Amino acid sequence: MANLYRVIDLRPDTQVAEGVVDGVSSPEAAARKALDLDLVRSGSRKDLIAQVYWKIGLEATNMVRLYARAGGTRGR
Repeated sequence: MANLYRVIDLRPDTQVAEGVVDGVSSPEAAARKALDLDLVRSGSRKDLIAQVYWKIGLEATNMVRLYARAGGTRGR
């Protein structure tokens, strides 16, 4: 099921800090589409890249933090 995701780019050198993405089925896919980065849900604080928010129906808003992959691979 495709949801509406709000992707917030937390990198300090970012021009556009927030974007809305639809037509994807996961927070990782939303970040990939918005930021063109392959991010994961676990990592160290120094590798924090984005927060992704979404809501399904009347449920509470969900949020995940996404991190750069270990080893410094930030692009696809």
